[in-house]
Amino acid sequence: MQNRITKLFNIEYPIVQAGMIWASGWRLASAVSNAGALGIIGAGSMYPDVLREHIQKCKAATQKPFGVNLPLLYADIEKHIQIILEEKVPIVFTSAGNPKTWTSILKEKGITVVHVVSSSKFALKSQEAGCDAVVAEGFEAGGHNGREETTTMVLIPAVCAAVSIPVIAAGGIATGRQMLAAMVLGAEGVQVGSRFVASNEASSHHNFKNMVINSAEGDTHLSLKQLTPVRLLKNDFFNRVQQAENNCASADELQKLLGRGRAKLGMFEGDLAEGELEIGQVSALIKNIKPAAAIVQEMYQEYSDALKQPVQ
Repeated sequence: MQNRITKLFNIEYPIVQAGMIWASGWRLASAVSNAGALGIIGAGSMYPDVLREHIQKCKAATQKPFGVNLPLLYADIEKHIQIILEEKVPIVFTSAGNPKTWTSILKEKGITVVHVVSSSKFALKSQEAGCDAVVAEGFEAGGHNGREETTTMVLIPAVCAAVSIPVIAAGGIATGRQMLAAMVLGAEGVQVGSRFVASNEASSHHNFKNMVINSAEGDTHLSLKQLTPVRLLKNDFFNRVQQAENNCASADELQKLLGRGRAKLGMFEGDLAEGELEIGQVSALIKNIKPAAAIVQEMYQEYSDALKQPVQ
């Protein structure tokens, strides 16, 4: 399959593995890239020296294109940018910030830049900033969400109508049929997070992976809206947050409750009671842990089969 996304990234399938914190290291990124999709290293949970190590190991593990996801609100953003330039990373996905800040600097070095947005307004800003494409991420997504709470089925056609650059759909996509639905709505690729969390190569803890594949509809909920909205699996920590929010806790009180390292505690260290467990609504459809390459192949095969089926 060839379209603007496959040509932009020089990949076989228009599937992008999201750069999830505590899950998207070099093993996952290289495995996805080797399978013909685009693997992404998630820099949001990495110190600068750790990011450099993952980039170098990813280079050694694949000859295919890969990228780095870079949250622009990261404290050491300048150091991350410098490492990306020094290591000649070919593709950067930016998120959680103004794309105007770094896009021109990255593009001057020949880097392809994609920005993650949650509205048509920010998609237009990304296009004006010079981004090569945008990821339009709906409300169903795991991790940190936009405040608009627009679902993927509404967001994708709205963003596609607003911009001329390619649109990658994200949020609630884990199957080939969901990929086809996104493409019918105008997207030219999909970004997949939760499905790759439940992969052999993801660096997330096996306790977290098992909780993901055993989750059901309604087991995730958008929380901490006074800080930064984040979709979480329900556990003891979530219940305390919900109780605090029901008691009209202030942002400062919620920040104190959140503390530091809560996401690492849950997703990387496997504390299913006290950790912050970020995952998308689509976790309810994920029932097994597989190699990343098998996930890519199955998703694209299901997409291709569904595409050939006549409309009933």
